[in-house]
Amino acid sequence: MWRWRELLWILVCRNLKIRYKGSSLGFFWSLLSPVLLILIYAIFATILRFNEGRPHYLQFLVIGIAVWQFLAMCLNDSLYAVMGNVNLVKKTAFPRIILPLAMVCANVINFLLTWCVLLLYLLLVGMPMQYLYLLPVVLLVQATLCFGMALILSSSNVFLRDTEHMLGIGTLAWFFLSPIFYPVEMQLQFLPSKAAWLAFLNPMTGIAWCYRRLLMSSAMPDLQGVPVACLTTSLTVCLVVLVIGLFTFQHTQTKFGDVL
Repeated sequence: MWRWRELLWILVCRNLKIRYKGSSLGFFWSLLSPVLLILIYAIFATILRFNEGRPHYLQFLVIGIAVWQFLAMCLNDSLYAVMGNVNLVKKTAFPRIILPLAMVCANVINFLLTWCVLLLYLLLVGMPMQYLYLLPVVLLVQATLCFGMALILSSSNVFLRDTEHMLGIGTLAWFFLSPIFYPVEMQLQFLPSKAAWLAFLNPMTGIAWCYRRLLMSSAMPDLQGVPVACLTTSLTVCLVVLVIGLFTFQHTQTKFGDVL
């Protein structure tokens, strides 16, 4: 990968440019989108009274949605990481794994721009954020999950064109099974205390909890009580997904040219 770093960077830049191609605001949308996100969910939470009796619920919700959007963008973009580069795949000799990796890296950059606005917002509303220095670790874990999923989906979509339709349904189910707009405690109350780790087999459960723990722990004391073993479960699942993705991609990439 180091030998092909220049191609990787070119593809990352190209993916970023394509996302905002034809847009008059361009990359400014990366900063404007989270601002609009906060405003929309502020109105949404007020009208439906989700924040009644829940201090700092808006901050809780916005963090969860921002984290989920990063995953969702990677999942959707991964469908065309290979399919959208047919000429490159057929005519150029290079490690095909660069294609999904470039897509994930481009979304990481976009996600970091989103966090610039989100962290400013959390600072203005008085969130303590005393563990902010650990944020890159959680981001790396989520990027690992996204890369593993991108490898699986990008190769699967070459051979099975129904992948796009299945992904839409699967993503919706995954969203509601993840503690994005509700706390993880709502899942844990249906499980015996010794089986709490089962909820963390969904890696987004551990990832969303960690983001909130790092940014809101002092403001929301209930973010203190998840055992380390549960978080290790989510981390392990992320690594397993990456290994499966690498294995799947490496064993199917030699047939890309024939199928495409």
